[in-house]
Amino acid sequence: MKSLPSEIKLIFLIALLLVVLLVAFTIFIVLMYNRKQLLYLKEQQLKESEHQNQLLQKELEKQKVLEQERERISHDMHDDLGAGISALKLQAEFLKQKAGDDDLQNDIDELLKTSEEMNISMREMLWSLNSGNDTLGSFIDYAILYTGNFLKKTKIMVYSECEDIIAETPISTEMRRNLFLCLKEAVNNVYKHSQANTVKLSFWQDENNFFMKISDNGNGISDGQKEGNGLRNMKRRMNELSGECSIISENPGTCLVFKIAL
Repeated sequence: MKSLPSEIKLIFLIALLLVVLLVAFTIFIVLMYNRKQLLYLKEQQLKESEHQNQLLQKELEKQKVLEQERERISHDMHDDLGAGISALKLQAEFLKQKAGDDDLQNDIDELLKTSEEMNISMREMLWSLNSGNDTLGSFIDYAILYTGNFLKKTKIMVYSECEDIIAETPISTEMRRNLFLCLKEAVNNVYKHSQANTVKLSFWQDENNFFMKISDNGNGISDGQKEGNGLRNMKRRMNELSGECSIISENPGTCLVFKIAL
């Protein structure tokens, strides 16, 4: 087989070189385009990250302003309203000492009772407003303290237990207040309806779930008994928190279990 003329070989080599250069140029263009696209995506991600950081910063600033406002209201209530209630109670006690009429003394007793109830309600509101109480430990301490004070003039003994509680676990103000109102309603029901002589508060934490159980040794809930407003309110509050409220009839007594995701 005869070899190709040198001119044809040269043309072939030049054509091959051009093809190689064209391929290399094409690859270069593709790489540059991809690099440009990558830089664009990184720039967009950086802008999005900066935007998210700005939104987060604004939200943190907003939360800080809200907490400062809560603290201001709390201090104003304590200084103004608290002082006014204390003065009212002091004046009523002074009048009671001077009053000789039985009817007048009864009226003064009612005034003293009302002022004490107002004072308790104000303390509850102050506790709710204080952002320093937004932990599980603070909630549990207050729940036990409230129950003991509420039932201290009755024959109902109060017991409490805690298991696997991480006291510093954060809890929102809304969650803390709704849990407290459920506890308040449950303890009030024990006092008014159960005829129990003991009530037990149990608190435990299971990973990201918190449980609160209020049990008594009273007469329990009879079969077919309709739910009252108090029980419906407790279930509604738990639903608003995406939690659960369970009622368990025991022998003797009743048990209420509240569960929320932290």
